[in-house]
Amino acid sequence: MKQRFAALSLTAALLAVTGIAGTAIAQDQSTQRPMFERGRHAVDQSVAPTTPLQTWNGSFSYHGTNKFVMVGTDPSSTNVTTTIPVYIIPMKLAFVNGTKKTIFDPTKPIGTGLSPVAQTLASPIFQSSIDYIQGGTDLGTTQYEDAFQRGNFWTDVMTNTDYHVLLGTPTVLPTLTLAVPKADGTTGTSSYGPPGTLGIVSFNWFTSEASTWIGKYPQITPGALAIFITYNVYLSQTSNFGGCCIGGFHDDFGSSSSPQTYAQFSFMGQSTAREVFSSDVSALSHELGEWYDDPYIDNTQGACGGILEDGDPLEGNADYGDTIYTVGGYAYHIQDLVFLKYFGQTPSTSVNNWWTFQGYNFTQVCQNGQ
Repeated sequence: MKQRFAALSLTAALLAVTGIAGTAIAQDQSTQRPMFERGRHAVDQSVAPTTPLQTWNGSFSYHGTNKFVMVGTDPSSTNVTTTIPVYIIPMKLAFVNGTKKTIFDPTKPIGTGLSPVAQTLASPIFQSSIDYIQGGTDLGTTQYEDAFQRGNFWTDVMTNTDYHVLLGTPTVLPTLTLAVPKADGTTGTSSYGPPGTLGIVSFNWFTSEASTWIGKYPQITPGALAIFITYNVYLSQTSNFGGCCIGGFHDDFGSSSSPQTYAQFSFMGQSTAREVFSSDVSALSHELGEWYDDPYIDNTQGACGGILEDGDPLEGNADYGDTIYTVGGYAYHIQDLVFLKYFGQTPSTSVNNWWTFQGYNFTQVCQNGQ
């Protein structure tokens, strides 16, 4: 399901949430299923430009010309590695329900002995720990998102073999500690999340404050990507939490000539009792895939009647479209992503002429919508 905001990508599952105090939070039962979203794209024409994000322009033909901007350089004409600086902002969030105070801190160890932040840094998102062999084709030992993008343009990359778009070793910034206003957050339980108490935060509150929070860290510039990480905390689309829950999103703000891109994701604890929506780095893998292919959330294309979001068509698949990659004994949930072929690119440049990175077999363009 896609309920459109102006220009923001969100990873979302709609959950039945019960307040800790015992009061059921009103829900729209018709929308309680996993989905992805977008939002604000708040750029200020008056802000002076600074060093921009490294991007390139391309296009493909299907129902007209579909132009796009992507992170990195043009794989058809360059044979270089682009490395994007990354800053991680851990968010320690405190909620008060009546007399009960609950804190969710991504810097504290979980069952693995590592914190969610440390577990994220050790994941295939940032580590070149896996040799990605897709359908017998070796895309290289690299990071997950880079392997996806190499596969997306494989007919070019198979010649330009040194082409990569990598995420730099993240700089973990000082923890941002916040008391969530009572009007903008609560705690509860969810049938889609891990068992136990979870946090719920207003999406509107988060996105309205994000630029201010990022402004606390002057080292973050438009040429870099900022990532907020929360633990066991979902976002909600509506003020009454009827649209809960969002696992992550990406957005941008600032100068129209050099916007600051950023993302947020919820590292949700794993569970043996059920498949968890946004488990560990699942939402991060989804949002980064979409950030790679549509960093400013304005790559409109006609085939699916929307923007170029490469995770959304797989949201309804089994296990939320996740594939398990085990690194260091930890089973990471990482989402499959569609190639440009899904949006109508002809001839396709994808590895094995596949529709998705994991080889999910669609039979027509935009089969699952967008």
